[in-house]
Amino acid sequence: MSTMDGLPRNKLVPAVIAVSLAVGMATLDTAIVNTALPTVAQGIGATSASVIWVVNAYQLAMVATLLPFASLGGVLGPRRVYLGGLLVFVLASLFCGLAWSLPTLALARVVQGLGAAALMSVNAVLLRHIYPSARLGRGMGINSLVVGLAFTLGPTLASAILSVASWHWLFLINVPLGLLAMWMAARNLPLVDRVPHPYDTPAAVLCAGLFGFAVLALSSGVQGNHGGLVALELAIALGCGLALGRRQAGHPAPMLAHDLYRLPVFALSSLTAVCAFCTQGLAFVALPFLLQEQLGHSQVATGYLITPWPAVVALMALIAGRLSDRFAPGLLGGLGLLVLSLGMGALALLQPGAGAWDIGWRMALCGAGFGFFQSPNLKALMTSAPVSRSSGASGVVATSRLVGQTLGAALVALCFHFFTGAGAQLCLWLGCGFALLGAVASGARLYAGQPTLR
Repeated sequence: MSTMDGLPRNKLVPAVIAVSLAVGMATLDTAIVNTALPTVAQGIGATSASVIWVVNAYQLAMVATLLPFASLGGVLGPRRVYLGGLLVFVLASLFCGLAWSLPTLALARVVQGLGAAALMSVNAVLLRHIYPSARLGRGMGINSLVVGLAFTLGPTLASAILSVASWHWLFLINVPLGLLAMWMAARNLPLVDRVPHPYDTPAAVLCAGLFGFAVLALSSGVQGNHGGLVALELAIALGCGLALGRRQAGHPAPMLAHDLYRLPVFALSSLTAVCAFCTQGLAFVALPFLLQEQLGHSQVATGYLITPWPAVVALMALIAGRLSDRFAPGLLGGLGLLVLSLGMGALALLQPGAGAWDIGWRMALCGAGFGFFQSPNLKALMTSAPVSRSSGASGVVATSRLVGQTLGAALVALCFHFFTGAGAQLCLWLGCGFALLGAVASGARLYAGQPTLR
């Protein structure tokens, strides 16, 4: 059983490895798929706009179920939810590798997203119980380092796989990694005290409906679908949200975690995360199209050209994690997102004929800014919530990230639909604006009151 003083030294390192394997695997999958979208589109005969559903289906399932899984983690314990999510993720990866069309691949990605949601919904609460409180910032930095390394390896690994095999192996590679992660997690993850109240299944359904139909309405709208369909999806989302609010009024640990948003630092940290990950979503979906279709680089070269961004994120994550134990996250996050905004603007100004150096330093600048934001913000979200609400805070951490990434991917589809020739550049300029908004939200935390919810 873990405590808020963290695991004993002989247990801490194996537990960190177990968590890192699973988080790295889920992140690696995202990086691989984003980089290879043009190739996947060719392989299954899909258009550039429609193949975005390979990303959207995964993110839709995650966004819809993150908070229900986070609540389930409080009732059953995060360890059980984590292991169950790993099993589903591995099986779904196998199904993705066997897919033969866009509909079958999208369906398999939905199931894969459910497994990833279970993993990510309890990841932060496990970290809070693994690390001692005095070293939590460093722990968050290590977690961000793993994510950064996975994103770094993703484009390169995607290029290497596609040079010798079909796109199906982009997903099949998750099977052995997932089995190893399951073995490590079963042996080393800590046991955490469970909440005393039962699981609210109807609330979970309503919560999934709220986020699922809201994201569907967003995707339908940006892809130019019939206005009546968009209105219906929005109405269902609104109805689910109202019903959820009524059902969980007065609940000690509401699934939507509206009580935590009364804490100024928590609310601003969540907004900062949404803006930053929206910027990342815009960039990582749009950049392969920019580099290949407009700047004339090959699939293999694209993977290497994107690599400086996540590589520098990995480097900065450790530095920012250590600094977050000494300096205010609002200051660190604000500076990081200002740098990210500058980098996005520089990428948007790239011209045909740009060489590896011209692209590389811009990618590195974005990575430095994003890496400086990530670890301090994660620590701020978890420590601004009471210990008793760690599961809810962990769900918000993952939901804020996925809402931002999903919004970014939807905006890419919108830009490609209406601005065929310059869609990728417009995506980067939008990312520049979202990063600036995130910097403002992060800086506002310096003047926010201290949390009072206990």
